[in-house]
Amino acid sequence: MTRRALLLATAGIAALAGLSARGMARFRPSDLSKGKGLRAEIAILEDRFGIPHVRAGSLHDAYFGQGYLVARDRLFQLDLDLRRDMGRMAEAFGPRFLASDRAARLFHYRGDLGAELASIPADVVDCVRGYCAGINARIDEIAADPSLAPREFSILGIEPMRWSVEDCLRRRGAGSDDADEEIRRAMLEARGLLDLEHWREPLRPAWDFTVPEGLDCAAVSPFDLGALRDLDRPPAIEPPLVARIDKALLRENRRTDQAAQGSNAWTVAASRTDTGRPILANDPHLAIGGFSPRHIVHLTAPGLDVIGAGYPGLPGIMQGHTDRFAFGRTNFHIDQSDLFVLETHPDDPTLYRHDGAWKPFDVVEDVIAVKGGAPERIVLRYSEGRPVIAEDPAKNRAIAFATVTMLPGANMRFAIVAINLAKGWDSLREAFRMHVSPTNLHYADIDGNTGWQAIGFAPIRPRHDGLFPAPGDGSFDWKGVQAVEDMPSRFNPDSGVIVSANAMNLPTDYPYGEHILSFTWSDPFRHDRIEEVLGAQGQHSLDDSVALLHDTIAIPARKLVAMLPEEPSPDAREAARMLAGRDGDLAADSGAALLYEMVIAELSERFHAAVIPHSARDIITRVNLDAMLTALETFDMRLGPDPAATRRALIDGALAGGWAKAVEVGGADPGQWRWGDLHRVTIAHPLDAVPAIADAFPAIMGGESGGDGTTVMARGMRAGGGYSVRHGASFLFAADVGNWDRTRFLLLPGQSADPASAHYRDFYEPWLAGEMAEWSFTKSAVDAAAVRSFTISPD
Repeated sequence: MTRRALLLATAGIAALAGLSARGMARFRPSDLSKGKGLRAEIAILEDRFGIPHVRAGSLHDAYFGQGYLVARDRLFQLDLDLRRDMGRMAEAFGPRFLASDRAARLFHYRGDLGAELASIPADVVDCVRGYCAGINARIDEIAADPSLAPREFSILGIEPMRWSVEDCLRRRGAGSDDADEEIRRAMLEARGLLDLEHWREPLRPAWDFTVPEGLDCAAVSPFDLGALRDLDRPPAIEPPLVARIDKALLRENRRTDQAAQGSNAWTVAASRTDTGRPILANDPHLAIGGFSPRHIVHLTAPGLDVIGAGYPGLPGIMQGHTDRFAFGRTNFHIDQSDLFVLETHPDDPTLYRHDGAWKPFDVVEDVIAVKGGAPERIVLRYSEGRPVIAEDPAKNRAIAFATVTMLPGANMRFAIVAINLAKGWDSLREAFRMHVSPTNLHYADIDGNTGWQAIGFAPIRPRHDGLFPAPGDGSFDWKGVQAVEDMPSRFNPDSGVIVSANAMNLPTDYPYGEHILSFTWSDPFRHDRIEEVLGAQGQHSLDDSVALLHDTIAIPARKLVAMLPEEPSPDAREAARMLAGRDGDLAADSGAALLYEMVIAELSERFHAAVIPHSARDIITRVNLDAMLTALETFDMRLGPDPAATRRALIDGALAGGWAKAVEVGGADPGQWRWGDLHRVTIAHPLDAVPAIADAFPAIMGGESGGDGTTVMARGMRAGGGYSVRHGASFLFAADVGNWDRTRFLLLPGQSADPASAHYRDFYEPWLAGEMAEWSFTKSAVDAAAVRSFTISPD
């Protein structure tokens, strides 16, 4: 469909101009007059980017509009996520998905749904009901006219699932677990090699390891991950046609290289800007290359005026602004999960020891429908509300996985709406109480206030720190979660600047020993670069924020240049000469940037071989970049009796090896090397292994990018997956707080997932070029920018 066409709606009668025949078939505004679950007519205006502005008479109906519009643009994306989370993949795609379906159902909330619903503010629940009704209204339209359906449904032979508030309460998921880290530390301890953990994941702040009393580290193994592995494990690769579908559906791993993901955000107080108003900028870093993880909408109703981007399938706006304040978010770090090792009864594995007594597991029996096969009956076990993810009756052992997502009140799918409905800092802090995911929330309002609050459920562990598995006998059980008031925060700081970029940002006066949050954080490179730039500026401008969002200076590259040997070996000489004096700019057209990426990868491999003995290389497969560079900079004695000589040898060898690799990938002429030739941005359908989908959804490709995962313009690569951009900011915005029509934004590749839409890729080239657009917010600006409008009336 061609959404740039003009639609004028008068009294609900639509007149179209310039739509192609195909566009008419896929999107007929004259058919959009009825919506089941809608309470009153809503009006929707769209601008030239396909950004919809919903005008509703109630909060419920505004969120109905959001649900309807995200389903119109991204229904298959919504459906696939819902199907995965509800454990209904086998029903559509066959028995190879039984293991992942079982694992997904293990993380459904099994408590009192009525009590959960009653604990959420009624207006928030009503908004989420509206959102679900909006999605279902679009599904109803498709049922009445299948030609409106996204093409994936007919290709795969499935129909979209319907949405309900109850499912929003049930689907909890495993959350941001660190179970693999707990297992790694226990295995290192069992081998007497725990000190090597520093090279894989240095503890921040500094902390001493303490193994929980009673834990047998020698018994811990990757087997203990159990069902957590099944959540993401691809099925067997046969027979060929079905396997292509199976592999494609699970290929987009939801637990991808987390180290390359993150976000940036900064808030600059009015006293530090050229307008005398605060500026807030944010760019959530998520996977790039498949479905776009953000969708933009503007919702207006009595008591609500909010615009920004949300995750398709999660009600509300995650980043953006209301008429009173702007809000952004980055990942904070909270250790929100633990593995508990249970002792099971030697004669009856359905019993486990807890608080000095043998207790029966809570059991849930379920049935999974299977396409082409008999229904599969499954038994799910729980210990103290914690899913049992692995069992080994022969060893009288089971593993329970404690995660905050399974706690009563952990209703993250309602929290974003509560934030949208807040009127200011104080009411926001009330909304934070139901926000589960670990987040730095940035704030700036029209009165000139700025703030930061770390939010998310943080377990209270009276007897351990969460760095190892713990015995599940009850002595290490959690005692609730920390209150919002006990979490770190700042309001109107004297510095006038607040920065977060996933690095350790606990205030110096925060009692982290009493309120343990996390000891593992992202490396500080992006955070330090942002503070460096903001600290060097006088009066910060919106253009400055736009430029900083696209900054490609890599602090690790500058550190490497500072350590280049004065007299490199002959094999390293050319590489050293090319890098010497460089400022660390990883621009797309830079040959030095290409060389740097080859050298730093070679250095990491050589450093790993130098500091990790063979006895630990099956556990520690790579080293932390910051730990490596810090050790080399400071001549760390762990590098051997002559750390200076070790540094020279490692960097000299990396220069020689990196040069050879650069010649291999870039050609023999260094003058022709360009980082962007390798570092390209391709957007493809996650299921393009299915030939019919690959044909129907052509890849968007060819674009060159600078930066990497350590630059503010984060363009990370997947570990071991080549040089293509796999992580970064598909959505960016910078707000001139109070002068809302000046807000700048980008969305990769566009609003729609339909290749027939003009908004399938209309931001691809601007995103690559860093050309941020303005979005309209005030009524007069929205009216002036509208190129299409229509109404939806109650059914």
